[in-house]
Amino acid sequence: MDAAGPRLTELAHGGGCGCKLAPSVLQQLLGNSTIASPFAQLLVGNEMADDAAVWQIDDNTCIIATTDFFMPVVDDPHDFGRIAATNAISDIYAMGGRPILALAILGMPISKLAPETIARILDGGAAVCAEAGIPIAGGHSIDSVEPIYGLAVIGICHPDQVRRNSGARAGDALILTKGLGVGIYSAAIKKNALPDGCYEEMIGTTTLLNRIGAELAADPDVHALTDVTGFGILGHGLEMARASGLSLVLNLSNIPFLLQAEALAEQGFITGASGRNWASYGADVALPSGLPDWQRLLLADPQTSGGLLVACRPEKAEALLDRIRGAGYSLARIVGAVLPGEPKITVVP
Repeated sequence: MDAAGPRLTELAHGGGCGCKLAPSVLQQLLGNSTIASPFAQLLVGNEMADDAAVWQIDDNTCIIATTDFFMPVVDDPHDFGRIAATNAISDIYAMGGRPILALAILGMPISKLAPETIARILDGGAAVCAEAGIPIAGGHSIDSVEPIYGLAVIGICHPDQVRRNSGARAGDALILTKGLGVGIYSAAIKKNALPDGCYEEMIGTTTLLNRIGAELAADPDVHALTDVTGFGILGHGLEMARASGLSLVLNLSNIPFLLQAEALAEQGFITGASGRNWASYGADVALPSGLPDWQRLLLADPQTSGGLLVACRPEKAEALLDRIRGAGYSLARIVGAVLPGEPKITVVP
C-alpha cells in the first residue's frame, strides 16, 4: 500500500482480469460486429475469441497486436504496474510471437492519487517491459473515476509460428504452465485476509512473463496456445474447444493451484467474476458428481496474468513439460486431453 493516498483496491469496483465483461455479455456485444474476413492478410481476428489480432505482412512476417488494461488487483502501485504490463504482453506470447514495443494506457482519479503513486504504477510497467526487452514508445492518459492501467502491445512472428486457439487436435495432451487462484488471492487481499507469504507467491506468478510461448510456437508438436485469464481455465478452455471443434477433458487432481487457493476458496473468498463466468458457460461444462460449489467456482476463478494452456502431441507432452518447468514455470502440469466430440469441457476427479 502507498503511504501517499488510499488503497488502490478501495478505488476500484473490481480488480485485474476479474474486471472483464462476462463471456456471455461479450459474445452478445460482438455478435453483430462487422466480419473482418474480406481482409486476406488478417489471419486472426474476432471470430475465434483468440488472444490477439494477427496481420500477415509478407511470407516471413506477421504483426501481432493486442491491448489489455484493468483496475488494481493489489495495493502496491509498482506491483500493480508490473502485473498489468506482464498480463498485456502475455497475449503476444500466447499467439507464438515476440513483443517489440508497447504503448501505455492510463486512466487515473487525479484528485485521489498523488502524482508519485501514479508514477510508481508507470515505473512498474516500464520495468516489466525492460525485462521483456521492449520500449514503452508512447501512450494515452485520461482523468478517470477509477484507476486503470495497461498496455497496447505489438509483436512479430513468422507465419508458420502463429499459434491459434483453434489448432488443437484430437488426442492432444493439455499442459497448464501456471497455478490457478489469483482471483481468490485478490478477494482475500480486499478483505485483509491473505495469509503470510501468499502475497509474494501471487506477485511471483503474475509478474512471470509467458515468454515460453514464443519458444513453444517454434515446435511443430505444439498445436495450439491460449493464455488463461479473466474467464478462468474453464472459459478459456471452452474457447479452445469451440474454436477447434473438439471436446476437452480436464483432470481435477492434476490442475495446479496456488498454495492457499483451495483453502481460501472453501472459506468463501470468491470473486463476483467467478459466478458471472459460470453463469455464462456452465451449461457446456460437465463436473464430477457432488463437487462442492467452492471448487466449481475455483475452476471459474478469473486469472490475472495467468499461464498458458498448451495443446500438444501426446507422446511429446512429458518432454515439453520438462522444458517448460526448466524455463521457470515450476507449477506446470499436464492437466488433460483433447478428444473428438461436441465442444465442451468434462472435468474428471
